Amino acid sequence: MPNYQQITEILKAGGVILYPTDTVWGIGCDATNPSAVARVFAIKQRSESKSLIILVSSIAMLREYIADLPQNIFNYLQKVTEPTTIIYENPQLLAKNVIASDNTVAIRLVQDPFCQQMITHFGKPIVSTSANISGELTPLYYQLINPQIIAQCDYVVPYRQDDTQIKNPSRLIRFDTDGEIQILR
Repeated sequence: MPNYQQITEILKAGGVILYPTDTVWGIGCDATNPSAVARVFAIKQRSESKSLIILVSSIAMLREYIADLPQNIFNYLQKVTEPTTIIYENPQLLAKNVIASDNTVAIRLVQDPFCQQMITHFGKPIVSTSANISGELTPLYYQLINPQIIAQCDYVVPYRQDDTQIKNPSRLIRFDTDGEIQILR
């Protein structure tokens, strides 16, 4: 079973973790810590111009970082059951390097019990990006993660490492100015 206290201490110290998300294994860090976010970009060998996904554990946490949560998105979040990442405008209190150049951020409200508990225990949003070098295939389970990625993380969560169930990436959507859903992935 994961040690949530140990994960929290590593995240608070600016560390980078490798962990099972509600979709694929992810590289993560404190989404409010710019130097930790920069390390994630370095591990992935990815340009900071490409944004990262942020995970939150509750609508209350989401509201701390998205001040103006439109009612239609709130209603959508109440009923969505599959992992869905939504593009939000005008985020606040997040590291500048997780925010896209158009002042948007991709955030997923997780429903996975492990992720919810880990994020709730930490008390802040966590970065989530697939555990691969940019441009390489996304590893579908832990055994397929490049050892170079594993070696660069400060902590590998000892949970679901033997799971070979293939999970799809999250849906990626945004709401247009009329409140209509645009499916991006």
